[in-house]
Order: sequence, then structure tokens, then C-alpha cells
Amino acid sequence: MRAMVFDGSAPHLQALDLPDPSPRAGEVLIAVHACGVCRTDLHVVDGELAHPKRPVIPGHEIVGTIAEIGAGVTGFAPGDRVGVPWLGHTCGHCRYCATGRENLCDTPGFTGYTIDGGYAERVVADARYCLHLPQRYSDVEAAPLLCAGLIGYRTLAMAGDAKRIGIYGFGAAAHIVAQVARHQGRAIYAFTRPGDADAQRLALALKAQWAGGSDEAPPDELDAALIFAPAGALVPAALKAVAKGGAVVCGGIHMSDIPSFPYDLLWGERRIVSVANLTREDGRAFMRIAGQFHLDMHTTCYPLAEANRALADLRAGRLTGAAVLTMRA
Repeated sequence: MRAMVFDGSAPHLQALDLPDPSPRAGEVLIAVHACGVCRTDLHVVDGELAHPKRPVIPGHEIVGTIAEIGAGVTGFAPGDRVGVPWLGHTCGHCRYCATGRENLCDTPGFTGYTIDGGYAERVVADARYCLHLPQRYSDVEAAPLLCAGLIGYRTLAMAGDAKRIGIYGFGAAAHIVAQVARHQGRAIYAFTRPGDADAQRLALALKAQWAGGSDEAPPDELDAALIFAPAGALVPAALKAVAKGGAVVCGGIHMSDIPSFPYDLLWGERRIVSVANLTREDGRAFMRIAGQFHLDMHTTCYPLAEANRALADLRAGRLTGAAVLTMRA
């Protein structure tokens, strides 16, 4: 099989021909059709996340069909279309797993980080962590659901019943969660890189109440702010925009240092919280929501061999929406 591999020697991937993997007990072998390109993949390649598997095949927004099942697999059959998300394994017995918080597992496995992922023509995955996908989406459309959508969903859920939602960093996750929030009757305020007219136009096309640069103040006080850009300086800015009792939810796995800020910005029972990974129930719940109405996916496709170009475009902020690798030439 052809795969794009990160060995840690340089901040780019190598194209290699590798033997097809074989599923062990409890695993499925998947013929990959599409794999989303996530900012977390960029953090892995840029060395911003500690202790990745090396070498590792990145990619955790995987869509494909099951080619083979290992012993003991239930709920899936060869030919089924499935998705593979970031959470690839948990221990099942630590205090977090035992209390329904497997996203905080002490010894987890993460697809495309500590477990080989989907920048390849074939991948094996633990069947217990795979997801059935809504049929209304093509393979390319479904790929961003598996992280941008899932993490966006968990981030939005942590904002509670907030009605006026500010979204900082209007990329892959934001453009999906904005549609979910609007479907729930919430008002969306989009904050982009200053001067990013394309992202602001996308936000307004998705019925945002307002769109502007992250250096601007919104026209209304926010009840909550969701931060997807990995810039710690946005935390004080979001606190300034959030009303008393509101929350600032940081949705990324990595963020630059948060600068100091006056206590007055936090006072008034404002809260800063982070989102860590996801649970399998998050995955099932979000796929049910995604199946209820059509989410408009804005994607840019790249062939597998051009994964480095996709990562470079993401790093440089040249993407609007989500990047997706396709395995077919």
C-alpha cells in the first residue's frame, strides 16, 4: 500500500510503499477512500505534540469500507462504510474510563499520533472505536465530521445553553459547528484572522450574525466563545467579549501560551475550560445529529501524494473550510 509517513527527521512526510496491515482480534482492515487533514496532524508534523509514535502515518478523519474483519468483531461486516476518529483506544479501567470520561483515559491510543492513521490506502482500527456514517454524505464530505465535526460538537456542548456564540478561528471545525449551532437556534459571531475576507464571507454565507477580525469587538455581548485557532492571545480577547457568567471554551489540543490578563476580565463568574479528545458516545450522538439535516461541507481535495502541500496550505492559512486527502488518483 502507498502511505505518507512521518519519521520525525524533518517537518514533512515521506511517500512509502508498505505491506498491507492485517487485522488482529477485535480489529477491522479498512480500504481508505478519504482522510481529512486536521490541524492536529500539523501539530504532530511540526513537533508541537510530545511523544508521537515514530514512524507514524498521520490522519484521524478516516472514511473507507471494511475489507476484512478480525476475530470477535461485532456490529460491522465487510463492505460497510465506516469512519475512524481521533480516539482509537482506551484502557477501560482507569478512574476516568470507569466514570464515563474515557476522553481523559490515562493510557489512551490516538489515531494518526500513537496509532497509524489514514494517510494511507489501508488502515487497521479497533472496531469498538469505529463509527457508522450517515449515508447522506459523500466520502469527502464525511471525512471532516470525524474530528472537525466531533470536536466542534463537544466544544459547543461545553458552552451549555448559551444563545450568542462567538467562534474564534473560522476553519474546518468552526464551519461545521456554526451550522449545528444555527440549527439549534443560536446566534453565531465569527472571528477570523484580521483581513481574511474569504473566511468572513463563508461565515456570513452560513448565516453568522456578524463576521470580523479577531482584533475587532462584536456588536453584541457574547454568552460563550469557542476558540479553535491555536493562539493563546485569543483567550483574553474572548473573555473581554463574553458577558458575566459566560464561558470561553478552548477546543484545540495545542495552543500557544496564554498571556497574562487582568483579573477583571475573568471576574463575574466567567470561566475558561478546555476540550480534551472525545468519547465514543460523542461520536454516536454527533452522527445522529449529522444525519438529521444536511451540513454543508466546504472542502478542498488533494491526492494522497500531495499531503505535504495540504499541510503547508493549512499552516499558511490558505484554506477555507476543510482539506481532505483522496486515495483515488
